[in-house]
Amino acid sequence: MFLGALVDAGVPLELFTKTVAALGVDARLEASRVQRSGISAIKLDVITAEGKELPREELWEKEKHETEHHHHHDHDHEHRHSHEHEHSQEQHHGHHPHRGLKEIRGIICKAGISETARQTAVRIFEVLGAAEAKIHNTDIEAIHFHEVGAIDAIVDITCAAVGAEALGVDDIICSPLNVGGGTVSCAHGTFPIPAPATLEMLKNAPVYSGEIQKELVTPTGAAIVNVLASRFASFPKMTPGKVGYGAGSRDFKDFPNVLRLTVGETLEEHAAVIPEETITILEANVDDMTPQLFGYVMDRVLLEGALDVFATSVQMKKNRPGMLLTVLCRLEDAQRLTRLIFAETTTLGIRMREEKRARLARRHLTVGTRWGEVRMKVANLNGSVSNYAPEYEDCRRIAEQQHVPLKAVMQEALKAYLESNER
Repeated sequence: MFLGALVDAGVPLELFTKTVAALGVDARLEASRVQRSGISAIKLDVITAEGKELPREELWEKEKHETEHHHHHDHDHEHRHSHEHEHSQEQHHGHHPHRGLKEIRGIICKAGISETARQTAVRIFEVLGAAEAKIHNTDIEAIHFHEVGAIDAIVDITCAAVGAEALGVDDIICSPLNVGGGTVSCAHGTFPIPAPATLEMLKNAPVYSGEIQKELVTPTGAAIVNVLASRFASFPKMTPGKVGYGAGSRDFKDFPNVLRLTVGETLEEHAAVIPEETITILEANVDDMTPQLFGYVMDRVLLEGALDVFATSVQMKKNRPGMLLTVLCRLEDAQRLTRLIFAETTTLGIRMREEKRARLARRHLTVGTRWGEVRMKVANLNGSVSNYAPEYEDCRRIAEQQHVPLKAVMQEALKAYLESNER
C-alpha cells in the first residue's frame, strides 16, 4: 500500500523496477489502478514464482490446505522413498524459506542502491527481528523470519526504503493507526490483532481499533512505520502539493482500504520538528592492547551495526597512556556489541548509558565528475539544505583509480553539486 501511494504521488515505477533488478531476486512488479470504496488508487503487486502476495491469513490458510493435500497424497503413495517425501516437502515450502537476518542483510547490501537506502532497509529488518526476538525470548541473530523472509517482503521493504529516499522530504509524519481487530493466523499459530510483534514495534505510537475485524497493520508495515516515521500526529498544518493513494488487497464495503500519502510544505509556525532518538553509548578504557587492533575493532563494530565509533587518547592511572573506545548504537544492539567489544579487545569493563540525539534528515544524490560519479550526502533542516559533503570513500576510490589528488576529486564533486538543480 505504501509503495502504491508513492507511485501515485509521483515516484517513478521504474525506480522500483530497477530496485527489484538490483536485488537479484526472482520477482517482478505489477501496477494497476483500482477502486476502493469509490477512491481511485494504485495497487502494486510483487509477483514471484508463487504468484501475487496475499494477506497473511489467506496465505497461511492456502498453505495449510496445500500441506494437508500433500500429506494425504503421500499417504496414498507409501511406497515412495523417504528422501522423495523430504524433497517434495522442500518444494512445497520453498516459497517461504526461513531466512535469517544475516542472509537478508547480505541480499540487501549487495544490491545496487544508495547506501542510505541500504541502511534504511536493513534497519527495518533489524527492528522487525528485534521485536520477534523479544516475543520469542531469543537472540535477534537466531531469528529465522517466516513471511518476512520471503522474496516479496524483501522487495516490499527495500522498495519502501528506496521510495522514501526518492521523496526527498525532511519529515515523515504518521497519523494514528487503525490496527484492525479479531485474530490472525501465522507461522506460530492464531493470535489476537494486533499481532504481538506488531504491537511491540508500535510502542509509544497512537493506535486504535475500528469496526473492521481484520489485520490492518502487519508486522512488516509496523516495521516500516517504526523506521520511516519521525513522529505521530494528526494532519499537520501544511500546504499540500501531491497526494497519492495506495490500495490494499482487500476491498471492504463502505471502508476505503487505502493508504494516503500527502506531500507538501509545512507552514512556518509548524515547521518540521528535528527528530530525536534515544541511543546507547558504550565506553571502554584500554591500555594494554596493541594499537594495530584498534582499526580492526572499529571496522568490526561499524560492520555489526554501530551508528558511530571513535577512539580518544587518554592518560590513565599510574600515568599509563591508553585509549578510550566509544561506540554509539541503537538500544537493541547494545548487548550484542558489548559482547563483541569484550571478545575483540582486552578491556575488563564497559560502561553504558542512554542519551538522546537529534538527527537531521539526510539523503544521497549522485553528481558527475570528469573521473566518475560521486555520491553527495545532503542534510536538510526545515526544507532548506543545511549541510552537504561528498562521500569520502567514493572520492578516495576515484583518486586511487585515476591517480589524481583526492582534494581535486572532492572539489570537483562540490562544484558539480552546487551547479546542479538538485540542491
